[in-house]
Amino acid sequence: MTDFLLELRSEEIPARMQAGARADLEKLFRKEMEAAGVAVGDVTVWSTPRRLALIAHGLPLATEAVHEETKGPATSAPEQALEGFLRKTGLSKDQLEVRDLKGKDTYFAVVEKPGRAVKDVLAEAIPAIVRAFPWPKSQRWGAASLSTESLRWVRPLSGIVSILGEDLVACEVGGIASGYVTKGHRFHAPGEITIGGAHDYADKLRLAHVLVNHEERQDIVRTKAREAASAAGMVLVEDEGLVVENAGLTEWPVPLLGRFEEDFLEVPPETIQLTARVNQKYFVCEDASGALANAFVCTANIVATDGGVAIVDGNRKVLAARLSDARFFWQQDRKTPLSVHAEKLARITFHEKLGTVADKVERVAKLAEWLASEGVVPNCDPALARQAAELSKADLVTEMVGEFPELQGLMGGYYARAEGLPDAVADAIRDHYKPVGQGDEVPTAPVTVAVALADKLDTLRSFFAIDEKPTGSKDPFALRRAALGIIRLITDNTLRFGVAEGDLLDFFVDRLKVQQKEAGVRHDLIDAVIALGGEDDLVRLLARVHALQAFVQTDDGVNLLAGYKRAANILKKEDFSVAIARTGDEDPLENVDDPDMKDVYAARGSLPYAAEPAEQALLDAVAAAEPQAAKAVEGEDFAAAMTALATLRAPIDAFFEGVTVNDADPVKRRSRLALLDRFRSAVHNVADFSKIEG
Repeated sequence: MTDFLLELRSEEIPARMQAGARADLEKLFRKEMEAAGVAVGDVTVWSTPRRLALIAHGLPLATEAVHEETKGPATSAPEQALEGFLRKTGLSKDQLEVRDLKGKDTYFAVVEKPGRAVKDVLAEAIPAIVRAFPWPKSQRWGAASLSTESLRWVRPLSGIVSILGEDLVACEVGGIASGYVTKGHRFHAPGEITIGGAHDYADKLRLAHVLVNHEERQDIVRTKAREAASAAGMVLVEDEGLVVENAGLTEWPVPLLGRFEEDFLEVPPETIQLTARVNQKYFVCEDASGALANAFVCTANIVATDGGVAIVDGNRKVLAARLSDARFFWQQDRKTPLSVHAEKLARITFHEKLGTVADKVERVAKLAEWLASEGVVPNCDPALARQAAELSKADLVTEMVGEFPELQGLMGGYYARAEGLPDAVADAIRDHYKPVGQGDEVPTAPVTVAVALADKLDTLRSFFAIDEKPTGSKDPFALRRAALGIIRLITDNTLRFGVAEGDLLDFFVDRLKVQQKEAGVRHDLIDAVIALGGEDDLVRLLARVHALQAFVQTDDGVNLLAGYKRAANILKKEDFSVAIARTGDEDPLENVDDPDMKDVYAARGSLPYAAEPAEQALLDAVAAAEPQAAKAVEGEDFAAAMTALATLRAPIDAFFEGVTVNDADPVKRRSRLALLDRFRSAVHNVADFSKIEG
């Protein structure tokens, strides 16, 4: 057993592609080895801007010899059967063996595959891996690029190191032959380095100022950037994405702290951070108070003789140019009120069937105003809700958002505050897109809630109205995300209203199941509540579901569910329905005091024969529990409704234990079926137990 080293060296590999390339290299290597019958254990894959490296630990030196026997047709079988067998095995007739099998002469294909040197397997596998590599973007180069059959790589491939143990695995790809030689750091050690094998690869490159382990470089960037900020009395703004990217841009990372002019701090801090991050890959820093400081951390790829002074100065000048643009946008945008910016929205199409962005804004404004005026969003000023909604999309036409689309909403909030609009309006403009994802903050300020809810509701209702619904994995208008945002706004702020109906309500319920699954709420219990119909208040629905879940986890709940399902099965088998014993009313208490209904209700509590004790006990229990549960549900005391149902557990168990439902007496049989039907109806005051699994 020995280790194998493969290095594929090239020009700069984009940092964003390196993680995928590492995964692809291991996947392709394992695939080629498995196909050749080579067992592969642990594999280490590293990357730098100039190389991909793979070390396979404990490879065998040779594959196992293989003896394969395949049974064929009998010698007496039709010729076509033999021809098919020969095609399958790739053998000729004279290569087959004839053996007696249960008294019949039968053809057998016997193949002996001798073991192969793993070095030979690798020599074939490496070119296959290189040519099959799935780079997101790749190129051809040199004179060979005139042919479409020439090698493609992310950047021109310049070298291959392939060593099994200490032996060279000789191969060639696109005119590039494998060898023992690689190169170190582009500036610190540009000469050739001879590698002995996997055992000294990382150490020799380290001496040549190349840290081939990407995780080690990430740790250096992370740690040294913090230390640089701390040494200057500041705190680094953590950004793991920048850590990975800076490590992917350097082979010998050296974080350096620099300063930019304080005047730039007049620009919103998010703008400065985004400019530094997106355009320059710099970290930013905060002072002791948590405010953005006029400092940045860049990552050099060399150890400079002057300690990095010139590098920092160069990066400062580049950043200053970017920040100057941001400051210009900030100053120019503020010369125009948001209301004037908003007028330009009439020129932007939202959707060909839904009009312009201005049309959407007007719909959102009306809805936000309604949510406030109707008290759906408590303590919300309708005028402020409308004003915030009318200005919510105005920043889309500003210079700053045109340069940095990620800042939409945020910049609108800054511009609103700068022109002296109420804080509630500015906050609503800033946060009306929230929550964007599952982990995003949910607004609680009334005006913000009204505008955020109106914006998302309008999006869903509008696209459902034109039949642009999500299908399968396709959701081009992010309607699933909008629905989850609405659910979180409603539930976190306890907003009471009918959210939707029809297909849109079904869509909300599906999203609710997804969201609640993470909270440990069972989807079948949501179905059990929804199945009763008329439940479009998500707050009430969830309260009902939570109470139901707590109940079905108790012994009473488990046993009542079993009793319910037994009753339902009997009623289904008998195809039983009763007219007089049920009013048909949605509310079973609605007509209790109606003189015309007295006989109906009286009949529900009496039997035309002497009831058996367990039968009478169930009758009495249902008569008591049914109105209690219905009243509790009406008062949204769902825990009390479950308590009422719990009283039915013992009587239904005793009924099935001591009473014959299918009695020979048709009167008794019908009465007992009617009693089970009434028991089922009582349970349905709370939930449709037929939807509950288990």
